[in-house]
Amino acid sequence: MLGLLGFVLLNANKLSNHVKENLGFSIIIKDGVKEVDIIKLQKSLDAARYTKITTYINKEEAAEELQKELGEDFISFLGYNPLLPSLDVRLKANYANADSLKWIKSELAQNPKIKEINYQESLISAVNNNIRKISLVILGFSALLLIISIALINNSIRLAIYSKRFIIKTMQLVGATSGFIRTPFILRSIINGVYGAITSTILLGGVVYYSQQAIPELFEIQDLELMLSMVGLVFLFGIIITWISTSLAVRRYLRLRTDKLY
Repeated sequence: MLGLLGFVLLNANKLSNHVKENLGFSIIIKDGVKEVDIIKLQKSLDAARYTKITTYINKEEAAEELQKELGEDFISFLGYNPLLPSLDVRLKANYANADSLKWIKSELAQNPKIKEINYQESLISAVNNNIRKISLVILGFSALLLIISIALINNSIRLAIYSKRFIIKTMQLVGATSGFIRTPFILRSIINGVYGAITSTILLGGVVYYSQQAIPELFEIQDLELMLSMVGLVFLFGIIITWISTSLAVRRYLRLRTDKLY
């Protein structure tokens, strides 16, 4: 459950960034601007801190795309190509919002080679609002799942220690120290935590595999380093939670009076 929680949070963040980085704007270049100057403008945009990627569309490519959409050869009808070259700019996730786009547009509008800058403000605002709402729902669900996971692990360990309470008390009565009594229980719980982490990693691998089969696009937003970090955290949490729960449970029965064992 903890591994699934990490997987959901990891991919929710990557997916939201993937969606945001598909947002952007189009720069319409003035007629008569040389292609060399347009390439220079594209390179300056590529170097900007807010740019993810840019695509240059010349007049001929723009005409081909429009002809495909219309299904008609409008150039033969008009006798000339009325379209202008343009640059499509995709933004980095942190800048894919209405506020950032306003100052970016204001900055670029000062360039004499640019005729106009187009972007769908309502779409960008809607995407950001929906991502914010979905993120809150996922965080709430994740918090609940985290509490349930820790409670299940803790209760399972407490039940296991409860069944050994007479052995713990007997060892204490014959002179065994608290550290001597706790050590084998803690070692066993750590081993169980590692086994649980291995099992969960295998199951999560199956979830990732079948998710990618169902949604091939999911593979494009996977980050191998983050996935490996998540596996490492599963092992770490598996050890820490079982260690703490076992220590507390054993400590409770070490302090309990003999008549209370029943």
